Amino acid sequence: MTEKRAALAMVAALTPSGVIGADGGIPWHLPEDMKHFRRVTLGHAVIMGRLTYESIGRPLPKRRNIVVSRRLDLQIEGCEVAPDLERAIALARDSDDEPRIIGGGQLYALALPQATRLYLSYLEQEVAGDVYFPEIDPAQWRESERRQGEGVCWVTLERRPV
Repeated sequence: MTEKRAALAMVAALTPSGVIGADGGIPWHLPEDMKHFRRVTLGHAVIMGRLTYESIGRPLPKRRNIVVSRRLDLQIEGCEVAPDLERAIALARDSDDEPRIIGGGQLYALALPQATRLYLSYLEQEVAGDVYFPEIDPAQWRESERRQGEGVCWVTLERRPV
């Protein structure tokens, strides 16, 4: 009997070595990938760590923004704050059947075991960085979509049934 997981997606852009960030930001600028990010997150609840929120600098429009922070007194206009990933996901599921985890590295690592879908943007060039996407076990995932862009390849992975 296969276990049905509650849907949870992760959205990330990474280099061939898995770099997702550097010095508190994204170390590249790909407008085509930003359009892809917008397309797969629009209308969804997006869950991010506080540092990711600070790197963005504002709530993302037309999305329910949930920031995970251990700071219990943290208040961010236009965002909801949750003390941990589990509560952020529960909050998001009040209005979204498939919330999106959008970073950073620690949140991706915590969420990966629960994720059912990955929207990954694979950059074709290497960029130095200090934050990495967690390693994915290819045996647990199957590719459901692939699109090639200029300097980037978008891949959607679906978790295989257990």
